[in-house]
Amino acid sequence: MIGRYPPMSGCTCGLSRRGMIRGTLGLGAAVALGSNGGAQAPPHPDRLVIDCHGHYTSEPAAMLDWRKQQIAALNDPAHSPSPASLKVSDDELRASVATRQIKVQAERGISLALLSPRAGGMGHHIGNARTSQDWSTVSNDMIYRLTTLMPRNFVGVCQLPQSSGVSPKNCTTELERCVKDLGFVGCNVNPDPTGGFWTDPPLYDRHWYPLWEKMVELDVPGMIHVSASANSNFHATGAHYMNGDTTAFMQLVTSDLFQDFPTLRLIIPHGGGAVPYHWGRYRGLAQDMGRPPLSALMRNVFFDTCVYHQPGIDLLLKVVPIDNVLFASEMLGAVNGIDPATSHGYDDTRRYIEAAQISEADRSKLYSGNVLRVFPRLGLRLRALGINA
Repeated sequence: MIGRYPPMSGCTCGLSRRGMIRGTLGLGAAVALGSNGGAQAPPHPDRLVIDCHGHYTSEPAAMLDWRKQQIAALNDPAHSPSPASLKVSDDELRASVATRQIKVQAERGISLALLSPRAGGMGHHIGNARTSQDWSTVSNDMIYRLTTLMPRNFVGVCQLPQSSGVSPKNCTTELERCVKDLGFVGCNVNPDPTGGFWTDPPLYDRHWYPLWEKMVELDVPGMIHVSASANSNFHATGAHYMNGDTTAFMQLVTSDLFQDFPTLRLIIPHGGGAVPYHWGRYRGLAQDMGRPPLSALMRNVFFDTCVYHQPGIDLLLKVVPIDNVLFASEMLGAVNGIDPATSHGYDDTRRYIEAAQISEADRSKLYSGNVLRVFPRLGLRLRALGINA
């Protein structure tokens, strides 16, 4: 696999630190911190608001340098750094999120975020299975340290050591370590470890069954999230991400995966890609193919609210059942700028939820009820912290 793919294409959440942090604000927890740093107070400051889709995109320079060294040594493994060689202090970790994630959490009234490594940085198309294992260990350990330093702000979701052509069974040990030893509550699953070439089997293929079995055993959901694009035809966050979301949904429509795994829970991020906009198309295709109605999938498939304009959120909430939508912002992730039409961040999705024409009961479902139902280990963790969930 070394040298097989061209460089990543158009990904602001890939390995480039400069491109990632330019224009970012940072995130924080209003309920946990009891302060919004002088910003306008968010509505209902006592409400539990859980962002189910957060990425650690403000990594310390030492961590990014470690990854660069690892990639530089792909053709000379003897010079590849070991996970234990990375040294980052607790103070460096605190500083990496203080003016970004923590700050914006407080400003926007987000109680806590489910935090996973940078999606574009997972880079499963780079190197081999050993490369992915070591990088996943480093990335997940960094998330774990953040969750122990700031347990009321962050709860961990893990990166899996996927590698193209390698059975996902290879990921089960790391998943079990993260859940049982590190207290993580879910995982990110890349449906295309090739970075845009889609040569691995579809999600319903038995190739994936060892991973689904372990997720069911541990009772953790997976977010279906691609990584960086190695195919220059597909901009990472503008095309590859949307392609991955939409493709994954169609694979589930055409399969009987949930007959074999009736308790498996999968989250399709970014509002489901193109799915809500073309809901009628998918209903019609399922009908034409003699498949069950889309409502049958809604026992196992969920969508998040990483949709960065009001009409998109309104459409999502009209089309997809409220019980299947989880609050999220992907902060700080793909889109970090200020919308000139609103003077607020594009990714300030709580504003869209507050403006949506839905009941307060449904708003509560979006903000916490649905997340706690899909991530059952999260409720246990919050109760242990004395947070009423």
